[in-house]
Amino acid sequence: MIQWPKQNDALGTVNRGNPCESSLCTLCRADCKGKCETWLACIKGRKLLYPRDFGWITAGSANTNHLGVAYNSLRINGYNYGANGIPQGLTNSEDDCIFPNVNIETEFGTHIKTKARMPIMTGALGSTFIAARYWDGFAIGAALVGYPIVVGENVVGVDKQAVLEKGRIIKAPELDRRIDTFLRYYDGYGAIIVQLNVEDTRNGVAEYVIEKYGDKVIIELKWGQGAKDIGGEIQVESLEYALFLKDRGYVVDPDPRQPEVQEAFKHGSIKSFARHSRLGYTSISSEEAVKKSFMQSVAYLRKLGYKRITLKTGSYGMEALAMAIKYSTEAKLDLLTIDGSGGGTGMSPWNMMETWGVPSLLLHAKAYEYAKILADKGVKVVDMAFAGGLAREDHIFKALALGAPFTKLVCMGRSLMIPGYLGANIAGVLNPKIKDKVHGKWDELPASVKENGTSPEEIFAGYYDIQKKVGKDEMKNIPLGAIAAWTLADKLAAGLQQLLAGARKFSLAEITRKEIFSCNRETERETGIGFISEVDDAKARSILGATDKIAENIFAASKK
Repeated sequence: MIQWPKQNDALGTVNRGNPCESSLCTLCRADCKGKCETWLACIKGRKLLYPRDFGWITAGSANTNHLGVAYNSLRINGYNYGANGIPQGLTNSEDDCIFPNVNIETEFGTHIKTKARMPIMTGALGSTFIAARYWDGFAIGAALVGYPIVVGENVVGVDKQAVLEKGRIIKAPELDRRIDTFLRYYDGYGAIIVQLNVEDTRNGVAEYVIEKYGDKVIIELKWGQGAKDIGGEIQVESLEYALFLKDRGYVVDPDPRQPEVQEAFKHGSIKSFARHSRLGYTSISSEEAVKKSFMQSVAYLRKLGYKRITLKTGSYGMEALAMAIKYSTEAKLDLLTIDGSGGGTGMSPWNMMETWGVPSLLLHAKAYEYAKILADKGVKVVDMAFAGGLAREDHIFKALALGAPFTKLVCMGRSLMIPGYLGANIAGVLNPKIKDKVHGKWDELPASVKENGTSPEEIFAGYYDIQKKVGKDEMKNIPLGAIAAWTLADKLAAGLQQLLAGARKFSLAEITRKEIFSCNRETERETGIGFISEVDDAKARSILGATDKIAENIFAASKK
């Protein structure tokens, strides 16, 4: 197993737990006091792109380990001349071709284009309590920045206040809260996406949402995710709640209706219950039947009035990947999110997450390969998003390049949740009266925060950017989690602009697979990305073998 360093001395970052390739800890805690790269970027923003203590240090790269087939085994290419995709109104002069002028806006969709100010989106934030507790920071941050956010599965099913009559929703306060929170600050960029699983379909989530919100909401079909190969789970510590979920039709483990289970809970040997969702397509035994069922589902959603429909699939094998790409393309879906193993979780079984499915880079490489097969036939392939252990600006660049031109977004799960926790913890310290309401976990500001300041204006590098956008009076309504999300997004955006500028691509649509190298032969073989010292080697040799007299003529002319 590849081990990742727990600290980065150049950036001044430290992981509390065991870090993974994303630079996040394997276990990301809401009460964490820092300070991994993502956590610290929520405060410092783009400053974290650079080594600390400038003027007193020099810094050298420590990233010399490119073993195995993973995103770390790709490196980014750069060029020493040219400029491609120059935004309208600019020229190819050195004054215009600067990284702040790189256009990183993106869009996805078949008939209706959904715009985003930068090519990221959240993972599915569903019925896990952590998603509900910190939703304001997540959603308002996404709306202000302008990237899509996904309401995950089972939100209605676990809501005690939701009212179902004859198995169909007539009242869904938690789902309404989530949608309304985003729409309050939505300005035409980004989107709110609501996901469906088996239970959501049975409960009439799609019907409820279209009747109340119309085309303001994108609906998403759910096949799976990169963290597990079974349905979603949550954990509850109340027998009463476990019985409620059982009555709602969920699988609850252990069964709270069993007398011996209730007795064990009473005496404390059982302290919690796991609620599980159902697997889809269990009554189907052929690829043709899956396709028929899928197309019928899409047709039904369109009949309801949905103009934008997406699909989320997990790290299943190659057959399922091909099915997802082909069916989504034929159904003219607006986006296909492909989540590789290495993805995050609310409560997936741990060893399942460690051992099942196709790792992200392998899955994403195959997604490109299969999409190209269709594109070479003249087919307009569905727009795609890649997910699974991606958190930094270099991950965004590599994933977009690997899947170009089909990838339009990078789906980032846990990394885009960290701002919500951090903001709530700071808010709870600065205003103890709202600590419980915002689910703050700290009693005082840690040194990792106080080194930046003790007020929101001092702490968050992005504070005044948001104030400029919403106005000074409105700032009192913006949760600190949203300010942290903006600040993190600013770091990711600036970092991505810098990488694109170095590749001489001044708009996102210009990125290609030529902008990345493979650092070992195995990665080259599995991804089709050229080995680092062989890319453009033929061009290099032609330069060395050229017999033209450009230099000789110029020097001769200069002597006259």
